[in-house]
Amino acid sequence: MTGLYLEEFEVGHVIRHQVTRTITESDNMLFSMMTMNPQPLHIDFDYASRSEWGRPLVNSLFTLGLMIGISVHDTTLGTIVANLGMTETSFPHPLFHGDTIRVETEIKGVRASKSKPDRGIVEMEHRAYNQNNILVARCLRQTMIYKRPT
Repeated sequence: MTGLYLEEFEVGHVIRHQVTRTITESDNMLFSMMTMNPQPLHIDFDYASRSEWGRPLVNSLFTLGLMIGISVHDTTLGTIVANLGMTETSFPHPLFHGDTIRVETEIKGVRASKSKPDRGIVEMEHRAYNQNNILVARCLRQTMIYKRPT
């Protein structure tokens, strides 16, 4: 399945993405090391055991990337020109190794480009929840999307 063209996005529509993902220790360690993030809350079990959480937290940038990645097949696969921004990003509850996330996307705004007739701007709000239905991540994402080819 390809992503949606500009004309297919409708303000207020909520897409509940079917793909879910359980986060592993390896995911968290690899992402933290690849991004050169030595934060002990992510990679040091002893240090994290003495934190208020008592265990390592999943790197929030991994959570953000995974949340957006899960949405791609249903929203922007093959129809995006570019990401324009991600705003109002928040992580209201931590994720831990073994948590499973699901994602939903709500379309917040759609408009044609003022300067390029073949595309437009779509603003979407992505929300990720853990297996207990607790909101763990949220962001507003602005994207440039192609119109349907004529």
